[in-house]
Amino acid sequence: MKADFAIIGGTGVYDPGVLQDPVSHVIQTPYGDAHVTLGEYAGKKVAFMPRHGKGHAVPPHKVNYRANLHALKQIGVTQVLATAAVGSVKKEFRPGSLVLINDFIDMTKSRNAAFHEGENGVIHIDMTDPYCGRVRDCIQQVAKSEGIELIQGGTYVCTEGPRFETAAEIRMYAQWGGDVVGMTSVPEVVLAKEAEMCYATVAIVTNYCTGVSSTVLTHQEVVDEMKANIEKVRKLFFRVIQEGTGERTCRCPHALAELGSL
Repeated sequence: MKADFAIIGGTGVYDPGVLQDPVSHVIQTPYGDAHVTLGEYAGKKVAFMPRHGKGHAVPPHKVNYRANLHALKQIGVTQVLATAAVGSVKKEFRPGSLVLINDFIDMTKSRNAAFHEGENGVIHIDMTDPYCGRVRDCIQQVAKSEGIELIQGGTYVCTEGPRFETAAEIRMYAQWGGDVVGMTSVPEVVLAKEAEMCYATVAIVTNYCTGVSSTVLTHQEVVDEMKANIEKVRKLFFRVIQEGTGERTCRCPHALAELGSL
């Protein structure tokens, strides 16, 4: 049971007709079980992981991020393409936009954010390039060749959820330099780095955040906007997988070089 690439996202990202011979698996990890579907695309082994579990039943603050990322590591995944629904802090990041995230601000409160918790000494993982720049470059090139409009770079503010943010919080995030707000990128991106995987996120702007929009935010509009734009992300990800990303010349494979790997 092996895979080269993984796609993490909601059920809309994965189309059973895209992968050849898809098979569902439950992978046991030291942190619990994780569900993945394994198949093949363009000669590459691909794992799809529904972040919120089967049926999108697990809220963002309850997702077992450690089990999910450890499971991908166990089956040999080295490169992860993730997507997420986000709200926009800025008027210019309009609903329907795709944003290639390059940084984050962590506002989570109660999540298990590391694999290493002192058993091997104190480990401080470097976050200079949290979302792999090499893979982001590949995504940019594919988006350009496919004519897919993609905002190059954005700071993702990750909140605890599951509630939406207040207008005062959104004003604060804007002052801090946040561009979009979501509930899932942290600790996922951090754990991917600890696992020495290359990780990149394309966020789908589903709405303007509270206080930016003149209307009340509903969960349904988030779902509707995701459905309307997920095909572009799916096309983008599978084209990246088809073309490959070349040699892993980034620092991701050596993130724990001084400390010993996971």
